[in-house]
Amino acid sequence: MSVGYVLINVEPGAEYEVFNAASELPFVVDANLLFGDHDLILKIEAENMGLIARLVVENIRSIDGVLNTKTLACAEL
Repeated sequence: MSVGYVLINVEPGAEYEVFNAASELPFVVDANLLFGDHDLILKIEAENMGLIARLVVENIRSIDGVLNTKTLACAEL
């Protein structure tokens, strides 16, 4: 199982809508609103990092109000 964190910037005023939509995705393990450079952080789990990348591109970036994302891959030692 691979784990990644996704930092998300959203359109002003869309924080709650994006948070709610992202929280409902089945691969999202945890979601939190942030203060600072990013508006939201998601913890996601999938079979491998390739699938995590695909889920971010196809599911998270397609949420209305998402401006950009940064995915942080956890090391698998």
